Amino acid sequence: MPELFTPIGEKVEKAAPVQTTEDANGATAGQEENERAVEEIESLCMNCHENGMTRLLLTKIPYFREIVIMSFSCEHCGFQNNEIQPAGTYQLKGVHYELRLTAMADFERQVIKSDTATVKFIELDVEVPAGRGQLTNVEGLLRTIIDDLDADQEQRKVAQPQVYAKLDEIVKKGRAMLEGQAFPFRVSVDDPAGNSFISPDMRDSVGKWEKREYLRTPEQNEALGLADTSTEGLDADGNIIPDQVYQFPATCPGCMHPCTTNMKMVDIPHFRQVVLMNTSCDDCGYKSNDVKTGGEIPEKGKKVTLKVKSNVDMARDILKSESCALECPELNLSVNPGTLGGRFTTVEGLLTQVRDDLHNQIFQVDGGAESPEEGGDSLPADEKQRWKDFFAGLNTAIKGEREFTIVLNDPLACSYVQSLADDPTQPDEQMTVEEYERTAEEEEELGLADMKTEGYENDVEQPEDKGTGGE
Repeated sequence: MPELFTPIGEKVEKAAPVQTTEDANGATAGQEENERAVEEIESLCMNCHENGMTRLLLTKIPYFREIVIMSFSCEHCGFQNNEIQPAGTYQLKGVHYELRLTAMADFERQVIKSDTATVKFIELDVEVPAGRGQLTNVEGLLRTIIDDLDADQEQRKVAQPQVYAKLDEIVKKGRAMLEGQAFPFRVSVDDPAGNSFISPDMRDSVGKWEKREYLRTPEQNEALGLADTSTEGLDADGNIIPDQVYQFPATCPGCMHPCTTNMKMVDIPHFRQVVLMNTSCDDCGYKSNDVKTGGEIPEKGKKVTLKVKSNVDMARDILKSESCALECPELNLSVNPGTLGGRFTTVEGLLTQVRDDLHNQIFQVDGGAESPEEGGDSLPADEKQRWKDFFAGLNTAIKGEREFTIVLNDPLACSYVQSLADDPTQPDEQMTVEEYERTAEEEEELGLADMKTEGYENDVEQPEDKGTGGE
């Protein structure tokens, strides 16, 4: 049971299970065990200062993790309030989700906004700062924003006509979005704590739903109350020595206890240097592995296509960088950049990790007990069957019982697949490597559009020569 929920359960008594139409004698012990306990706490109403009731429910969100739903109501004044909190601790990295809405059905996507997350409707140019946690959908988010902006418009029309005009334009555009008259548009959720979420759909095309993990800045760690994990130079010259293991202190994202991160730079033959990072915690057993590529940014992106035909191909080394998108058309598998982070493993190891991560998010419920027949509280039966068929095909590929294709599309050309050709400098018959020009959108997303490495000193404004006077 997550630490956030345990102390609450120790202080209050669990509510009695909800009774069904069957009498008590007909109820089974299993039914009572399956009832989710709602915790009830008498607490102060901040509206009328009488005592109201707070109810807490621990539940599992499909594709995500456990959360605590909190609901407060006051019978004296009728005040109500609802919010959510993650049933755990801060994640190792921050997370950024982006969804491109193209149809009315996209409004139904489930959204979890933690109290540290920022929500932005990009085309509307409206941003909601960190605040109260919410469990809602995209429509609920947008409707709440528009209603809040429209609430005091009559007073602004008289007191602040310029502000009224600008907000009225935003409100009208937001209403058009809600009515489906402004597709396509995008919504993003950025959470440095890593506890927010926009639900995916297995039918999403590349670029419709994106998840990107990132390392928090020292300022974000300070805002979250986390210890500063920055380190000094690793040697006298500030350079990393290849094949040497470095250790520096870190904070475990699972239990928040001090732990150690190991780092080592290695050379991949016929490729480049990469940095392997490993974090492990002796207190709770948490482990994570990541790979970072170094060196200059190449002028072009790279697309690697591998035809997997046998178990020999499954044993090939593969490096998937954070900026790389992974596709297996025959397996209906598409992994967006940033989803798995950087990984240096084999083809079999990469597919196994994709399978295990997806399976744990979808079919693990009630704190980790696997239940393929359940698959979460709100997973529809037809969608559940599609996932079962998907995992069956993926398992067949991992066992080497079917041929398939792996496509690595990396705009930074930081990904790699081992060649089995007798001469590594010659092409592999089962693998093609293509270079391509990055799109303007990719340049912007990677922060390369505004990067200037030559002549930047000329952009510095020089003080005007005002002379010494006398003429």
